[in-house]
Amino acid sequence: MRTVSLRKENFKSVYFAIILLFLIITIGTIGYIIIEEFTFIEAFFMTIITISTVGFREVKPLSELGQLFTIFLIIFSIGIFAYAVTTLTRYIVDGVFRNYLKDNKVKTKIEKLKNHVIVVGYGRNGRQAIEELKRHEFPIVVVDNNESIIQDIRQKAEMLYIYGDATEDQTLTDAKIDTAKALITALPSDADNLFVVLTARAMNPDFTIISRASNFNSDKKLRSAGATNVIMPDKIGGQRMAKLIAQPDVIDFIEFVMLRESEGVHIEEIHCKGMVSSFTEKSIGEWSIRAATGANIIGIKTSDNHYIVNPTPEQKITEKDQIFVLGNPDQITKLKKVLFSG
Repeated sequence: MRTVSLRKENFKSVYFAIILLFLIITIGTIGYIIIEEFTFIEAFFMTIITISTVGFREVKPLSELGQLFTIFLIIFSIGIFAYAVTTLTRYIVDGVFRNYLKDNKVKTKIEKLKNHVIVVGYGRNGRQAIEELKRHEFPIVVVDNNESIIQDIRQKAEMLYIYGDATEDQTLTDAKIDTAKALITALPSDADNLFVVLTARAMNPDFTIISRASNFNSDKKLRSAGATNVIMPDKIGGQRMAKLIAQPDVIDFIEFVMLRESEGVHIEEIHCKGMVSSFTEKSIGEWSIRAATGANIIGIKTSDNHYIVNPTPEQKITEKDQIFVLGNPDQITKLKKVLFSG
């Protein structure tokens, strides 16, 4: 993987520079102790001023063998010392060390996550998905293998990220796929999305996977690979443009009233499991939800995954069902209190 290998190369260069510097200092110190019978401190000091070429005078007058050793030390240490200083300076100035610390801090936070959403690809679709997930207060981990994109994300203190290739098991393991609630793969290539779906589904058979697709024939392949749902932005965009001509007011109503939460009104899904017994197996009309809370039940998902849109007052609801409610936050909070607390 190119991006991760680049990061490893940076660390390798630093380690190699430190090893070389340590080696030349060790050789110089031991050489002066043996040849000139210097103390350790004298030999170490003489070595440092020699390889750094600062121009201080010798600790003690050198013998001819000591002078030859010093010449040898200068010749071999100039390149090593310059390489070490340059490498370490670049490591700090270029932000590699700072990035390393930030990455470790983020990794520690990710290791504690549960029921989070992994978003693969920080492009246009990925960013839109993240904004919506933030609105619903989901913990998010972004996975991307583009160095410049990750560098941009690093500047945002609240964002958690993994710098790597999502088609590799280790990357998804680092993103805590085993405790994740869902994964969204929004890469521009359908082939890349397919690999991500295959890898993710093999690692977590039970969670939700949403994939982006560009080509119409990719839908079935992604679903066969394990995607729960496949979204085609081009298809949705084309349908919306046509609807804006055929039914412009309907589209505006949906977008501005519901999708954008005009005046705080939004749709929320509520699982009925655990509701008080007085509501079990009763009809919507018997619930009198509208009168009691101000919220409206606009849809039901039954236990056999059947959807009922705009249910009648006679429709009964069980603990295994899921209801879709339209209302503002206060109305929905009141509805939940009534359903689960009586």
